[in-house]
Amino acid sequence: MLRILKFLKPYLPLLLILIVFTSLQVWVNLQLPDYLARIINDGVVKEDQNQIMTLGLSMLGIALVGGICTVIAGFLSSRIGMGFTKDLRSALFTKIESFSLSEFNKYSTSSLITRSTNDVQQLQTVVIMILRMVLAAPITAVIAIGKAYNTAPSMTWILVVAVIALLSVIGAIFYLAVPKFVLLQKLIDRLNLVVRESLNGIRVIRAFNNQKIEEKKLEVVNSDITRTTLFVNRVISLLQPSMFLIMNLAAIGIIWFGAHLIQTNDLGIGNMLAFMQYSLQVIIAFLMISIVFIMVPRAKVSVTRIAEVLSTKLIVTDPEKETKIEESNKGKVEFRNVNFGYSHADEKVLENISFTAEAGKITAFIGSTGSGKSTLISLIPRFYDVTEGEILVDDVDIRKLKQEELHNLIGYVPQKAVLFSGTIKDNIKYGSEGATDEQVIEATNIAQATDFINSLEKKFDTLVSQDGTNFSGGQKQRLAISRAIVKNPQIFIFDDSFSALDFKTDAALRHALFEKAKGKTLLIVAQRINTIIDADQIVVLDEGKVVGIGKHKDLMKSCGVYKEIVDSQLSEKEISNSLK
Repeated sequence: MLRILKFLKPYLPLLLILIVFTSLQVWVNLQLPDYLARIINDGVVKEDQNQIMTLGLSMLGIALVGGICTVIAGFLSSRIGMGFTKDLRSALFTKIESFSLSEFNKYSTSSLITRSTNDVQQLQTVVIMILRMVLAAPITAVIAIGKAYNTAPSMTWILVVAVIALLSVIGAIFYLAVPKFVLLQKLIDRLNLVVRESLNGIRVIRAFNNQKIEEKKLEVVNSDITRTTLFVNRVISLLQPSMFLIMNLAAIGIIWFGAHLIQTNDLGIGNMLAFMQYSLQVIIAFLMISIVFIMVPRAKVSVTRIAEVLSTKLIVTDPEKETKIEESNKGKVEFRNVNFGYSHADEKVLENISFTAEAGKITAFIGSTGSGKSTLISLIPRFYDVTEGEILVDDVDIRKLKQEELHNLIGYVPQKAVLFSGTIKDNIKYGSEGATDEQVIEATNIAQATDFINSLEKKFDTLVSQDGTNFSGGQKQRLAISRAIVKNPQIFIFDDSFSALDFKTDAALRHALFEKAKGKTLLIVAQRINTIIDADQIVVLDEGKVVGIGKHKDLMKSCGVYKEIVDSQLSEKEISNSLK
């Protein structure tokens, strides 16, 4: 909770001003019943038109001042509420950006989206309502009760009974609604997950004609949300009629007992009406508080979920005392006895990995599915941190480098090409914002993307849809490779980034890339032997262990796992040619 409240600190001056104007608004508005009583008791009885006119004009002036205060208070509460949640949303997004893949695995993507949007929105609504209603309600209730007692002490018991009845109703509704709010937020997470999964997999769903299955999944969670929401709304819907019933019974009681007091000259007509106005103000104040407090439990769930993300301890962090790599760095990457296992798993994914990728050479990684190739590559940019051992860049442990400095050295192309909304040029320049048009064209030439870009009507200004759905897999891969090339890093990492390319394009791209990247470190994960057959060093992985390191010809003689992979992909003639 304290992590959330600290975001209100910059708005404390505005909050103090809001309290002043809210108090002034309440005090001014509660003067009107007094003037009404004086008009009725004095002006009407004495038939003094001047008195009525004076008091009436005073009431208009008070109403005007109260209206101005209400507008200012409304503006300030909205400004504080919106500013508070803007800062909170920014902090939440910044925190999520700093997550390693370990933290992302802890929360689902749909849950993080819900926490950043729906949960923050819930909190924003409650904060604004608290500032507008709850802040004014206690002040109104205290002043109104005091004025009601001064106006007609003998009828104050009616007000006390009404308040007790009011609190009983609020307590009962509160007791029934709170557990359902907790369930509702979890169900919204589940709904987001189902919808996101279905939309991402729409092609597979249609290909297997399983629309009905996905509709049933959605129907289950949708029905749960509907039932829960209906229950909550039905319970809350009892609040307003109950309040009005209590309010009307209180008014009847005031009129009934007030009439007897007026008959015995113990109470003036104006005082009775003023007492009724004060009573209504008290009941309305409690009504406003109850409405907000019905929403507070749901907001409390949202606060807990937001605070959980903000308080998550990062596994991958920058060092307190950073070490810098010399500007003359070469980009050598070395693994020393590296072990790695996921936090939620007992078994190690990688075990005793040691090798050196020299600058200016191509180091390739190959192995069967699940052998740990992509996990190994993910350790270099510190998407995960090693469990044991060291990874060094130019003889410096990467954990001693700031992540920003480490990432500046790396050009990374993931297994699944990621494109962002914008133009083709924007996506390529994402690798280097200051890249010139000539550099962009050079990068696309190397990545063999220029021809298909020029075939488009708007060429480099062609819009990329969300997730790049208006491009094929091979086109997306080439654009992602162009982004890494335009960055001109010291270390290139390609995580199976050529898999969607045909053999001719793959060969042309690798030839151009190797010419451009001379003197730099190239790390390539691949499934196809043809992609890595000419590498300076091939690291063969099997079940998370290195079972062979060397060139193609050497591994064909010394590594059975590698020979099996080659035999499964190449013909005898191709194998024979590769060994010449």
